[in-house]
Amino acid sequence: MLRSTALLAALIGVVAGGIILWSNPRRAVNRVVCTCSLHWAAWLACLHVAAFLHGGLFWFRLSCAVGAWLPFHYWIAKEIIASSQKLWNWNTLFRSLVWIVVSAALMWICFTDYFVPSHSTELQRVRGWGYYAYITGYFALNGFILLRTSIDAKALTEGRRMELQVWLIGGCAVVVAILATMILNTATNDQVYIQLQPLLVLGFYASAAYAVTTHRLFDSAQILLIAVNKAALIAGATGVAYLVFIGSQQMLPTGLAFVPTTIAALLTAVTMQSWLDRWFKFFPQATKARQEAFAVAGRESRVENLEKGFVKILQGWGQTDNALVLVGNGGPVRALGAELTDDSAAMRTLRQLRWISPERLAREKTSAERQILAKILSDNRLGVMAVGQNPTLGVVVSVGVPATYRPYTYPQVMQLMELISIFEGAFERAYLTAKMQHAEQLATVGLLGASLAHEIRNPLVSIKTFVQLLPSRYQDAAFRDKFFRLMTDEVARIDRLTEQLLELASPRAYVSEVIELHPVLRASLDLVAPKAAIRHVQILTDLQAVPDKAYIDASAVKQVLLNLCFNAIQALENRDGNDWIKVTTRRVQDHIEIAVSDSGPGIAPEMQTRLFQPFQSTKSTGFGLGLAICRDILVGLNASIAVDPPTNGGGATFRVTIPCQPS
Repeated sequence: MLRSTALLAALIGVVAGGIILWSNPRRAVNRVVCTCSLHWAAWLACLHVAAFLHGGLFWFRLSCAVGAWLPFHYWIAKEIIASSQKLWNWNTLFRSLVWIVVSAALMWICFTDYFVPSHSTELQRVRGWGYYAYITGYFALNGFILLRTSIDAKALTEGRRMELQVWLIGGCAVVVAILATMILNTATNDQVYIQLQPLLVLGFYASAAYAVTTHRLFDSAQILLIAVNKAALIAGATGVAYLVFIGSQQMLPTGLAFVPTTIAALLTAVTMQSWLDRWFKFFPQATKARQEAFAVAGRESRVENLEKGFVKILQGWGQTDNALVLVGNGGPVRALGAELTDDSAAMRTLRQLRWISPERLAREKTSAERQILAKILSDNRLGVMAVGQNPTLGVVVSVGVPATYRPYTYPQVMQLMELISIFEGAFERAYLTAKMQHAEQLATVGLLGASLAHEIRNPLVSIKTFVQLLPSRYQDAAFRDKFFRLMTDEVARIDRLTEQLLELASPRAYVSEVIELHPVLRASLDLVAPKAAIRHVQILTDLQAVPDKAYIDASAVKQVLLNLCFNAIQALENRDGNDWIKVTTRRVQDHIEIAVSDSGPGIAPEMQTRLFQPFQSTKSTGFGLGLAICRDILVGLNASIAVDPPTNGGGATFRVTIPCQPS
């Protein structure tokens, strides 16, 4: 087993070293990790040959001699990570002379009889005092590295500190584990502990090297907690499965005992995972941010309000006052600089990478586009920037450097990507709602156009008649005075009607302000009157709210009132008698209530609960979006709409509640 695992581990070490060097050959850390990989591969190769050859005492000595230089190699790695110096800098080597001397002494001991006497055999192994001195020296060197690392880390930036902690803790863990197996082998004379050494190297070293050289930044504390969490989970599930399997064998055939065993193991794993997450408190800020993001997405329907709410969430999540959420193609992205336009090469690179941070760009191969992205991060003091998966929305999220100056780790980046997916869903719904509102506005304008054509035609006929009489009656002063007054009044009337139509047709973002409500209602009913007259429907008003000042957008009130009135007119089609629509207002504490009633057949009870949902309609035309859009418009303005319970033959009554002042 030792032969195969050691050789496999050596080959993996060589391949891993090549990949690490290829990923960013200009980075000194990658180069030194590559040499460490080759160093470990050389040690494993010697271990393989020592197990392969009969009486391979020389190769065993050689493997220990090669391993004697590993602490020195790790010391060089620590110096390069801590100071960003070039590999094999002469200043670094000069300050490491003591390490060179000690490592050379340990290597020398390995080839003497003080280490392993020549008369030692595989059946009767003998260890000299040099063997124990070798182990003691190894422990001392690694302990000194850990001590110096903890001291040097205090003066480093957070990114280098995390790299140093992960690398040295992982590397020293490999050495300590190997020494522990050597001690156990000496105490028990069992070769199984030596056979475990390559597996330990593969596990510890691969994880440490990956964490330091990959673009995915890890925190050593998080890695340790996650490792303890997974170990406890595996141990608990395995223990329960073993006990259940032993008990099941007493009652069931052995072939069926695995069924309750599997069920028990899965239930234990699920229960323990939830308990361990609460115990270790993994990423509590991420859980809170997700809850707040869902709350904002469910509460807000306008893009501007969503952006503000999401920015506050990101500021709390990242513990920073610098956060930005950009939505749109081209224009909004320019807020981060002219270089990051939607069609720029830098933006294409960002979409390809999905997320960037200063630490990631420093670890990977550089390019002109990545240099632009690094400059944008530096100029805006950003710690991470990510882009969503939806190319049509163009959601770009940026979070500033946190107050602790700690870089964002890979688990945190994954939390940010999860938040972005929530943001994208909310923005997509907001844009769809805005499009639906615009479509409803255009439908309203189309409905008004036919009825207002008659209203516009009347003043045009009057103007045409006076123009035809003007040549023969021009000398009549009274005629001229009447002509000019009529022209002014009729043109103003036409202008007022067309302005209202254009105002309804143009998409806009509703903004609340203090307005006088009754004039807005009267102007809206003027637009409804022609349509109602054609259908022989009487418009009644009872505006009793005093004072009538409300905090709302006037265009939003017009849109909602027109929609309710037109719905009522359509409900009154094909009916005989004196049909009517009544609009009333009254004060309700610090709100004004607008009630729109009609003499129609009313609303069916089965439609009551889903009346304000999209695509709910009993009409032969339309898509059933009007009431849903009215609700979305009012909710975005801190107002509300409701319908009275249905009554037999009592018509329908909708009540719109509007605040009188900002909340």
